[in-house]
Amino acid sequence: MMVFLGLLASFLSFLYVIAPSIRKFFAGGVCRTDVQLPGKVVVITGANTGIGKETARELARRGARVYIACRDVLKGESAASEIRADTKNSQVLVRKLDLSDTKSIRAFAEGFLAEEKQLHILINNAGVMMCPYSKTADGFETHLGVNHLGHFLLTHLLLERLKESAPARVVNLSSVVHIAGKIRFHDLQGEKRYSRGFAYCHSKLANVLFTRELAKKLQGTGVTTYSVHPGIVRSELVRHSFLMCLLWRLFSPFLKSAREGAQTSLHCALAEGLEPQSGKYFSDCKKAWVSPRARNNKTAERLWAVSCELLGIQWK
Repeated sequence: MMVFLGLLASFLSFLYVIAPSIRKFFAGGVCRTDVQLPGKVVVITGANTGIGKETARELARRGARVYIACRDVLKGESAASEIRADTKNSQVLVRKLDLSDTKSIRAFAEGFLAEEKQLHILINNAGVMMCPYSKTADGFETHLGVNHLGHFLLTHLLLERLKESAPARVVNLSSVVHIAGKIRFHDLQGEKRYSRGFAYCHSKLANVLFTRELAKKLQGTGVTTYSVHPGIVRSELVRHSFLMCLLWRLFSPFLKSAREGAQTSLHCALAEGLEPQSGKYFSDCKKAWVSPRARNNKTAERLWAVSCELLGIQWK
């Protein structure tokens, strides 16, 4: 036993010594476009921390007027202050947005549309992961409500402004775990059977299917859309799971930083000539494989119709 523990300790020590090289290998793609954004308007959900914050920082550095749309306004103001100081761009603004409450989503959209006459980039970045079973203010299972339906409604409410500002883009953060997801139409709210891990996977599949169907409906409008896998990133997303927090701490030397995790979002928001790839899924700044379920047009169409029904909306 002592020999085994000694070997294990030696192996772990070796891993940590070479961790910088391993992490560099897995750091993934880098957004290399030098596109500047003076006069452009950007909305990023959940940009008060993590990937969203680093995405906001880079877009502000390029001269965009950036709206940090988040639930925790105080944390958002702290992030905005840091970004303004870092980028010397005073046009980094914070607005209240709680994606678990459709009243908050509608209030945010109403305020934004009254304030801004243009919107060039919408990045649906916010999300929750592995939450204990709970429901949103509107009675939706939390992962479905926040990760999918909240952004579905927000995009719907801002879409005309995006069209008016074309060329414009919508970027939806998904995850590689969409491959384990399934749209369980007979139990969308997880009332019959619930797994916090699979609930997250289901919602990430919904993000990919939403992007796929949205691209079809936006053909000819000048607005394009992309779903992205940011990579395995050190962030607060795992905060609802003690086990995941423990694993994240243990393997943190091998995980992407938030800045590295933001690269694919930035690529899809900025890269020139990406319009023919609208509706596609990206990882490490390039188009990536998606699961067969994520390519199912009938499922995408049905999810779209069910989402509209749940939210009480009609897309033009």
